[in-house]
Amino acid sequence: MATNIGMMDSAYFVGRSEILSWINSTLQLNLSKVEEACSGAVHCQLMDSVHPGIVPMHKVNFDAKNEYEMIQNYKVLQDVFNKLRITKHIEVSKLVKGRPLDNLEFMQWMKRYCDSVNGGLLNSYNPLERREASKGGKEASKKPSQPSAKSSTAAPKAQPSHNARKNDASSASTTNLSVKVSRPGSSGGPAYDEKITELKLSIDSLEKERDFYFAKLRDIEILCQCPEIEHLTVVGAIKRILYATDDNASVVAEAQAMVSSLHQEGAEPLSPISELPEEKPKPETQKRKIIMNHEVDVAAITTLSPRQRISDASDVHCSGSPLMTY
Repeated sequence: MATNIGMMDSAYFVGRSEILSWINSTLQLNLSKVEEACSGAVHCQLMDSVHPGIVPMHKVNFDAKNEYEMIQNYKVLQDVFNKLRITKHIEVSKLVKGRPLDNLEFMQWMKRYCDSVNGGLLNSYNPLERREASKGGKEASKKPSQPSAKSSTAAPKAQPSHNARKNDASSASTTNLSVKVSRPGSSGGPAYDEKITELKLSIDSLEKERDFYFAKLRDIEILCQCPEIEHLTVVGAIKRILYATDDNASVVAEAQAMVSSLHQEGAEPLSPISELPEEKPKPETQKRKIIMNHEVDVAAITTLSPRQRISDASDVHCSGSPLMTY
């Protein structure tokens, strides 16, 4: 069930004429403009059509003219949203002012939601009977569409009583008809409104994308302004691109040249690590080692018993050592 849908969803590309025909056929009304539903009463009954009995129709006012009366209708609608756990935010301050685009977008969302409930099928729903419990509901059912009312009121005025008046009226009617025919061409009708809505949505998407990338560039600029790295050549190349006033490919080439020159300067081959020569022991240290070894040998000989000395000497003699002489 669609409760929150994105602005680029197909639901927001439904035209005014389709929205109006859907409202009038569902609730048996005669609305000629989407903003005529700004009082909120139509929205309440649309929710009642897909969820029969959930809307207290006796609290809905179809005859609301002032903003405080319309706000009461939207309070009823908000209570219904809370019961159904619908998280859609209602821009009451914009809707009650009768702005065409705001009312169109909210009504587009309403159609998408109602279509998502049971496939938009209404099971034996009687909109006239349900509307009778509301304030001004009977008058809303009997109210004709505005174009028909204008034509009916304009018809008696067009009947003259004299022949001269007939000629004047006929000439005036022809001029009025030409003006009326030319007006749809200038306004474009529903197709023109749909095109405007589509362009506004496209502009909004482009502005969000522009702000996103501008924020990224601003973060890079702040990073390049850090004192620790501001003096680096790479940072200078980045600033060269950021602060370029014209779209010229030479700016990128200059930045690349700055980076490549830095690379060439720092690409000197490293000298191999020289092996340190082995330190030869000094003569003084050698003499110390000989004296210490001699002292150790003397101490070992004095500690041996006479029997151990004779046995050691015999062992050396038997082994044929050249160090033993007799």
